[in-house]
Amino acid sequence: MLSSFKRFLIGRPLKNDEIGDQKLSKTKALAILSSDALSSVAYGPEQILIVLITISGLAMWYSVPIALCVLILLAVLILSYKQIIFAYPQGGGAYVVSKTNLGMNCGLVAGGSLLVDYILTVAVSVSAGTDAITSAFPSLQNYNVEIAVLFVILLTILNLRGVTESASILAYPVYLFVLAAFILIGAGIFNVLTGNISPELHTPIGTPVAGIGLFILLKAFASGSSALTGVEAISNAIPNFKDPAPKNAAKTLAVMGGLLAILFTGIVVLAYFYGIIPKAEATVVSQIAESIFGRNFMYFFIQGTTALILILAANTGYSAFPLLAVNLAKDKFIPRMFLARGDRLGYSNGIIVLGVASIMLILVFHAKTEHLIPLYAVGVFVPFTLSQTGMMMKWLKEKPKGWVTKFIINTTGAFISLIVTMIFFITKFTQVWSILIFLPIIVWIFYRIKKHYVAIGDQLRLTNDDLVKKIEGNVIIVPIAGMTRVVEGSLNYAKSLMPDQIIAVNVGFEKESEKAFKEEWQTWQPDVRLVTLYSQFRSVLGPLNRFIEAVERKASESNYQVTVVIPQFIPKKGWHNILHNQSGLLIRSYLLYRKNVVVATVPYHLKK
Repeated sequence: MLSSFKRFLIGRPLKNDEIGDQKLSKTKALAILSSDALSSVAYGPEQILIVLITISGLAMWYSVPIALCVLILLAVLILSYKQIIFAYPQGGGAYVVSKTNLGMNCGLVAGGSLLVDYILTVAVSVSAGTDAITSAFPSLQNYNVEIAVLFVILLTILNLRGVTESASILAYPVYLFVLAAFILIGAGIFNVLTGNISPELHTPIGTPVAGIGLFILLKAFASGSSALTGVEAISNAIPNFKDPAPKNAAKTLAVMGGLLAILFTGIVVLAYFYGIIPKAEATVVSQIAESIFGRNFMYFFIQGTTALILILAANTGYSAFPLLAVNLAKDKFIPRMFLARGDRLGYSNGIIVLGVASIMLILVFHAKTEHLIPLYAVGVFVPFTLSQTGMMMKWLKEKPKGWVTKFIINTTGAFISLIVTMIFFITKFTQVWSILIFLPIIVWIFYRIKKHYVAIGDQLRLTNDDLVKKIEGNVIIVPIAGMTRVVEGSLNYAKSLMPDQIIAVNVGFEKESEKAFKEEWQTWQPDVRLVTLYSQFRSVLGPLNRFIEAVERKASESNYQVTVVIPQFIPKKGWHNILHNQSGLLIRSYLLYRKNVVVATVPYHLKK
């Protein structure tokens, strides 16, 4: 039943040779890997206005030059990541670049930042999408957390079905959003050009504003730069592209950059001309759409597609997180389970971990986007800075043809990314200070995991100096609770191994029944030695463990191996297990940690 339900949720298992069918075309990749960046136009411009409104409504005109600065940074990042795509076509993005050129510590800082950032991508995107829904339907505002969690669960299931299937479904909402955004911007600009917008709605550009200073402007710029999150996702997911993967990835990156520039600029310009002021109960995009179209079909179409892309932008995290986890797992810095492909040839363990972690974040932050965005943005710009610096070092070392131009591009990207990162720490320290704690902890965990894998490798590796203890004989201990078919089957199995000795051990709680039990045993299994142990505290594990330990000490003197054969009956139906005490499982779990004891379970399957 469970297997059928799994098939219903994620589909039939795919064969290994079907992996080629799971590669993405440029059209699908743009939808899957650009949705995060494109969706950020729904909250990036708003973050600029939220900072400026703290001065006054007159300061709104500064959003236009600030947006221009954000576009310059976008152009530099697009050019920089295009170079990374061709330099490191195996994917991995900032982690691989930083590790290769700046050392392992920098690589792990970048990798740790991105892992956390992709979790934040899911949480922020879904929370922002929920905000868009509740802006259109205010009666749902009390259910933000529940709606957000539901969407994360649906996205997790969808991604477990495979890359191409999720891409086929998610491409339509992304392109519908682009269409809706172009309609919104086109209609808004038309009204501006035809004079249908009152000049009183906005302050003329260049108007002096009291109280405005460099600190506020830098803070607004850093906040607006949150719209650039997701730019790096394509460089992480190059293996997901159809061949030639690097060329297709570079073209997709260029298209994404162009669309992001147009949509971001359009929203900022419309917000300025329409005099939009940030409100808690309605997003900036919602206010612009309502100002242009009113509350008609077009308004709900724009809000609907905006909500969809904000929610589906989380899919960028689902595409990039598992691939980054694969690179870290290959280097033994995170559990090797992240290397395993699931039934649908996706890295399902990474997908599930991402979904669970995102739900936890949503619950902790109550789906409040404004509380998540600063941490989200700084988590992106740390890897931005490290990857651009790593590319600078690469060009300085290798000096290929045309390296000077590439070096200048990456130097500019590294400098601006560093400035933005510093601005975030200076202006939003109370919201991002936690990154200074959890990043070192994450790197420390990476090294502890690596140390564990190295230690295991050293112990399992065959060398000429290995001395394997020769086993001279075998003593089998069979814990029993009575004389049953289950015990009989285990004893027959033990005898088939032809050991030197078989010892049946019974732990009793009443001394009175001990004599009768021994007499029955002599009649039933006269050739098997029986040892009865009395437990005054009604514990089976304690007396049994002490007996096994005594036998083990004596056996080790003669190089004998101690084997514990555990009888275990298996109910016909799974739920029947809760009706039994599972003492066999407890004994096995306990004994597995004894170094010199072999544990075997002999199952007896019940028929009804």
